Amino acid sequence: MVTELTRPAAPVDGAVAADRVAAPARWCDRCGESVAEGPHAACAAARALEPPRWCASCRRRMKVQVVPAGWSAVCVEHGERRG
Repeated sequence: MVTELTRPAAPVDGAVAADRVAAPARWCDRCGESVAEGPHAACAAARALEPPRWCASCRRRMKVQVVPAGWSAVCVEHGERRG
């Protein structure tokens, strides 16, 4: 029996599991506020140099690691993004 506690985690390689299809962005991935609240021009400008900090689908704070070759950001619900 699969329960919430025994369900396998999202794949680490960045692929999205079939039951975890990415939802359209509802939240700003830099400040975590709703994208419908207004323009996020400052966030878009900052995102050119910074990795995302918030999941755009579920508004969870992501675990971010920055290395000289790029960055990776992991949402516990939606998996990993790299840049």
